[in-house]
Amino acid sequence: MSPALRLEEVTTANVTAALRIRVRPDQEQNVEPVAESLAEAYVRPAGVAWPRLIVDGDRAVGFLMAFLDIDWRTDGTLLRSGLWRLNIDAAEQGRGYGRFAVEAVAAEIRRRGGKEMYVTWHAGPDGPEEFYLRLGFRKTDETSGDQAVGVLEL
Repeated sequence: MSPALRLEEVTTANVTAALRIRVRPDQEQNVEPVAESLAEAYVRPAGVAWPRLIVDGDRAVGFLMAFLDIDWRTDGTLLRSGLWRLNIDAAEQGRGYGRFAVEAVAAEIRRRGGKEMYVTWHAGPDGPEEFYLRLGFRKTDETSGDQAVGVLEL
């Protein structure tokens, strides 16, 4: 990975680059497009969604969106933080950008006092389960909609 690897807030200056991020066709059923993630971030209460562009030098290589203190059960009894979306551009995969993204979200959650990081994924042969398990997430016995839930102790 490049020393110029960083996260940037999505702004008017880089939103077009963010919208150009496309995962491989076989991954499209596993993650929403960046445009949908940005729309979801916009309609959430302030501070819940944390969308960021993953930039290497002057190239946008991916997009992530974390959730911070989201009302997990929608009844106010359980707040959780974690990785909501991860889109690494098809041409940029296999270079460590996904790992960087997960580590960056973990660092942000830790900075805010969090002790656990959650992620959900679609199960199946083309899904990201093995990626998350290799990074230390463990499957819980929960589901979120039709997705498996994983947790990483921070």
